Amino acid sequence: MPSQLLKTQSYVNGQWKDAQSGQEYQVVNPATGELIAKVADCAAADAEVAVELAHEAFLSWRKTTAKERSQIMRKWFDLIMTNQDELAEIMTMECGKPLAESKGEVAYGGSFIEWFGEEAKRVYGDMIPAPAGDRKVLVNKQPVGVCSAITPWNFPLAMITRKCAPAIAAGCTIVIKPAEATPLTALALCELAEQAGLPKGVLNVVTASSGKEVGEVLSTHPLVKKISFTGSTPVGKILLKQSADTVKKLSMELGGNAPFIVFDDADIDAAIKGAMASKYRNTGQTCVCANRFIVQSGIHDEFVKALAKASDELKLGNGLDEGITQGPLINKAAIDKVSGLVDDAKKKGADVVTGGEPFSSKGGYFYKPTVLTGIKDGMDIATEEIFGPVCPVFKFDKEEEAIAIANDTPFGLAAYFYSQNLSQIWRVADELEYGMVGINEGIISTEVAPFGGVKESGMGREGSKYGIDEYIEMKYLCMGGLA
Repeated sequence: MPSQLLKTQSYVNGQWKDAQSGQEYQVVNPATGELIAKVADCAAADAEVAVELAHEAFLSWRKTTAKERSQIMRKWFDLIMTNQDELAEIMTMECGKPLAESKGEVAYGGSFIEWFGEEAKRVYGDMIPAPAGDRKVLVNKQPVGVCSAITPWNFPLAMITRKCAPAIAAGCTIVIKPAEATPLTALALCELAEQAGLPKGVLNVVTASSGKEVGEVLSTHPLVKKISFTGSTPVGKILLKQSADTVKKLSMELGGNAPFIVFDDADIDAAIKGAMASKYRNTGQTCVCANRFIVQSGIHDEFVKALAKASDELKLGNGLDEGITQGPLINKAAIDKVSGLVDDAKKKGADVVTGGEPFSSKGGYFYKPTVLTGIKDGMDIATEEIFGPVCPVFKFDKEEEAIAIANDTPFGLAAYFYSQNLSQIWRVADELEYGMVGINEGIISTEVAPFGGVKESGMGREGSKYGIDEYIEMKYLCMGGLA
């Protein structure tokens, strides 16, 4: 078991701290059911202290130069990559994803530290032509202040770096509440940030077995000026309401219901490759994974056959074992949800091409990769986010029908489609009501592009040159009497 980076206390103001109550909670490996560690179980009082100390740190951190912040972040990135194997092992133990995927996430998550460390030096203001000769009109950009972040378990490193990197680069400080199932990766990041020379109080992590108390502090405390959340739409709406009284700056990446459309002229081999990458990444437990397959009638049967064959070739098991390509679901509730959606679809007429049931494993939460056909309106699986290794397939005849099915959801995070018709590509890309669209691509996440959704999938963007704007306020300066 990794030791150097395995921390079990919260990290506040540069110190490792137990919860004020002395309480701890268990972090369990979802592949085996084994105890990994006992972690500080913090509450509202702990979060309040973290916010207050983050505010004290902000008063000095905001005055550092962009170059100074950039140099520290570069050291942090280098340490993350140097410790890639150990970070990946911790991640796989606590969330179950295969070790190769975890290593990929370390590199992906680290890329945000590298990117925003560079962007820190490119937060430019403006000189605007003045309306009178005795004035100068300037726009200055300043850090918003103390930020808070609440992050999910499915990407326990990348979802944190995507938020804390732009905040820290902009000159903000941040308090993070990681998912209760995956605090160890977050705490390991703090250890490396300290080694890189990040001053105390700039990065703080408060662990808790329940998000309610800590989350309420992070969304209501008057010293918190910005909140960033990745998680479910219902919880996002609660945080929006709680933050309203103090009118905080907000970023929300919420639920998804991603369509994956395959047109008759698509390259089927490419579409299958994209479908497998999108659907089965982290065992289907991602907000942007393909949730509904919408396949044109001319290639429907061929596509389903190939998808089922590729799904059957996946190997389930403990992510630390060699050759494993599919890990467990995160907990029993996840198994129950996926089983319920599949059972409902079967009762209402869906056909199981492959899978369709849990995979027996001592102590682990596994579900067989599943392909269903005959999906219709009225089935729960047609409208709900699955968050598991299940491919429900719709059949359509005309382009307009596919677009209507794809857009028939309150969510609008990611969408995918495969076509070789250039005119159709532009038409469909324009019509899809989503913040991100993969065209002949199944994996679209990168630090250089803006990540985020529309409709009830959230607001704001993470990554890219736009991502740092979420942590900055513009100040207009009018200088008169210059004639």
